Amino acid sequence: MPIATSGFNLGAEDQELRLLQIELVKLQKSLIANGDQILVVLEGRDAAGKDGTIKAITEHLSPRETRVVALGKPSDVEVDQWYFQRYIAQLPKRGEFVLFNRSWYNRTGVEMVMGFCSKAQYATFISTVNSLESILIQSGITVLKYYLDISKQEQKLRLESRKNDPLKQWKISPIDQQAQKKWNAYSTYRNAMLLKTSTAEAPWTIVRANNKKQAHLNLIRHLLLRLNYAGKNKRLLKPNADIIFTFNQVGSLEK
Repeated sequence: MPIATSGFNLGAEDQELRLLQIELVKLQKSLIANGDQILVVLEGRDAAGKDGTIKAITEHLSPRETRVVALGKPSDVEVDQWYFQRYIAQLPKRGEFVLFNRSWYNRTGVEMVMGFCSKAQYATFISTVNSLESILIQSGITVLKYYLDISKQEQKLRLESRKNDPLKQWKISPIDQQAQKKWNAYSTYRNAMLLKTSTAEAPWTIVRANNKKQAHLNLIRHLLLRLNYAGKNKRLLKPNADIIFTFNQVGSLEK
């Protein structure tokens, strides 16, 4: 059967996603024409849905002007470099839309919780990252930071589903296996990260992501609302404040 293009054979959430993806295409046309540089930083709990969110955003965008950056473990050479160096090399060029699937904020989560960096390295990161992001913004790069948050029970269910799904085997890692055991440690460092690195220039936006589809829809709405582009349909861009909101207090997050 042919794939429906009108949206009438789709569910309500899928129809809305399609309309929002049309808005994303409008955004991309505008940023290419204007030479804008967009950087979206996606952080969150293990299994919070970063991959699915990125797929929803990029599905219909031009691959030539869209890049997803998901860096692996640093090489022996990179370990001895300035910490930010390998990320700086991935920043968007003019007319480019770049998404970081995890970012330099690995230092405040996985690296600290798992003991992959020292307290001194962590302190250096915390004392410099806001200045770095300020420089990027003043240089013309738009920086949007999202943290996807899920409950401990939801994370447990998602991690278990990976073990039983042959299509998700690539997602299983030794780090994931520690996510539940080290839940409280991740919460502590998450809270510290948000408190210390959510600035007026580059605030953190929290996404309650227990419901994957609603997380996708509301993050895209929010992203589009924050950016300027020709032909914006503002009627579609009304994020649910119960699902997505600017970080202001630890009490609004999952414990």
